Amino acid sequence: MRTHIRRTCLLAIAIPFALGGCVKLARESPRLQLYVLGTGAAEALPSATTGAPPATREAYRVGLRRLELASYLSVPTIMIRRGANELVVSEFHRWAGDLEQSINREVGVYLARTPRVRSVDVAPWTARARHDVLVQLHISRFEGVIVDSAAKEGRVHVIAGWDIVRPFNGAVLVRGNTDDRGGTFRVGDYASLVTALDAALSRVAVDIGACLTRFPNDSTPPASCGSVSAGTRENGR
Repeated sequence: MRTHIRRTCLLAIAIPFALGGCVKLARESPRLQLYVLGTGAAEALPSATTGAPPATREAYRVGLRRLELASYLSVPTIMIRRGANELVVSEFHRWAGDLEQSINREVGVYLARTPRVRSVDVAPWTARARHDVLVQLHISRFEGVIVDSAAKEGRVHVIAGWDIVRPFNGAVLVRGNTDDRGGTFRVGDYASLVTALDAALSRVAVDIGACLTRFPNDSTPPASCGSVSAGTRENGR
């Protein structure tokens, strides 16, 4: 009889501790956080006026085609690259919408603010839309980068290829590339990472706009856009 009483008492004592542990775990469970591009961090766009044509020259109506996004980025989680090859993701920090559409929309907003651009339509557009040039974006990197697990600060890396295309026959007039590593973020602070990625998209738009300023007319492309698109931006250079 005494043995039975002791077991009952121990069980009665153990149950509150077990329940207390469950409650504590539930309170500490991370909550899902969703992020969108368009933070307003890139309101002051870098200048794209170097070598710009006279103000009297007509500005372009631009159609921004559907974005081509690297397959590993076609997921809702926000990517961080650790070292050379490791991708680190958090299930609790995600994009709120379709990343392809979000990137295209933001580049369109920023491109519309650059010289020589009158308007930007982002695909899909209406059948009545008329464009002087089309732009095709190819995003192969769109992520934060950290050196190792002990890093306190990281850098964004955005690689965007872009083609300026004649709308009537689809001929590529000129190709450019933006390799941007100019923004930093605090490791673990996904809001600052998203802000830095958004700012990088504004610099992609500036490169495209600067290339358009070098077109001598609406149908003749420049010999090259390498001076505004080929270099890697790093530390503001």
